[in-house]
Amino acid sequence: MIQTPYYLIDKSKLLQNMEKIAKLRELSGAKALLALKCFATWSVFDFMRDYMDGTTSSSLNEVRLGHERFGKETHAYSVAYADYEIDEVVSHADKIIFNTVGQLQRFEKQSSGIIRGLRLNPGVSSSTFDLADPARPFSRLGEWNVKEVEPVMDLISGFMIHNNCENGNFDLFDKMLGQIEGKFAPLLKKAEWVSLGGGIHFTGPDYPLEQFAERLKRFSGEFGVQVYLEPGEASITKSTTLEVTVLDKLYNGKNLVVVDSSIEAHMLDLLIYRENAKVSPNQGPHRYMVCGKSCLAGDIFGEFDFPNELNIGDRISIQDAAGYTMVKKNWFNGVKMPAIAIRELDGSLRTVREFSYTDYEQSLS
Repeated sequence: MIQTPYYLIDKSKLLQNMEKIAKLRELSGAKALLALKCFATWSVFDFMRDYMDGTTSSSLNEVRLGHERFGKETHAYSVAYADYEIDEVVSHADKIIFNTVGQLQRFEKQSSGIIRGLRLNPGVSSSTFDLADPARPFSRLGEWNVKEVEPVMDLISGFMIHNNCENGNFDLFDKMLGQIEGKFAPLLKKAEWVSLGGGIHFTGPDYPLEQFAERLKRFSGEFGVQVYLEPGEASITKSTTLEVTVLDKLYNGKNLVVVDSSIEAHMLDLLIYRENAKVSPNQGPHRYMVCGKSCLAGDIFGEFDFPNELNIGDRISIQDAAGYTMVKKNWFNGVKMPAIAIRELDGSLRTVREFSYTDYEQSLS
């Protein structure tokens, strides 16, 4: 058995998402780019490459990783590029998407050799979290004024619009896309390509994939553009677990267990968005609060029901642990960094990365 904690990527579950992405590409004509800000574990890029068209990024490091490890089409985007990094960004990208007209004009010369685009902000989104809402008041994410963009249309050929966040509601997507069409029609009619970003949970079990494909195809035909999607969570949902071991147990008004992991260090989004982890099947007569081993008082995965009493040495699988986990993991408290393992299609397991004290030491100075 592999020593916990470790992230376990199950290729058979990853394949289910990949097949839905491939079907959507076939039905709609849209292209799909893996959003590296969500998932960048390149050990499975060779597997994902057959089902996707490339990657999209949010930084120099991500665009380089996408170019070198995934290949195919590589989109570069950043909220702001620095003078010292723009040349290297361009060297790794097929397309560069600027966040503002100001950045586009500032780096017009450096980016003249590749395809350029601009981010648009429609002022509407599906986010229920202000922290993650790209359309929040005074948002810095993209241009919203058509009249500001029209004068620079000769410098760009397309747009990126990202306003979906964990949106599994097709009707809401359809409604917001209609608003985008209404607001930005003068610009879209002059474009050659449009990325509708990520955050669309179209690989979910009940999502109307055919209806979604038809809507994308209609949008593409209406404006004569190549549509891109940037699935992050949709690419890897339910494919990965975080495997942990019970280290201690106690009773303090509730039955508690402490495991060899930490939400602050290994599943940071649970802390940021005040969410509970997922344990399956979460049924049985024995209820425990599963706690992390860091010194943070709120380092708690959640309360779950188990079929049997938990004891020291027992293992727990935290479900759906791929998105925004490995890309955010950190060395808080010096807690052991989870290894990364893969379950192959034949059921065999292999560890692809382990982290040592040297990694911890060298992350500091």
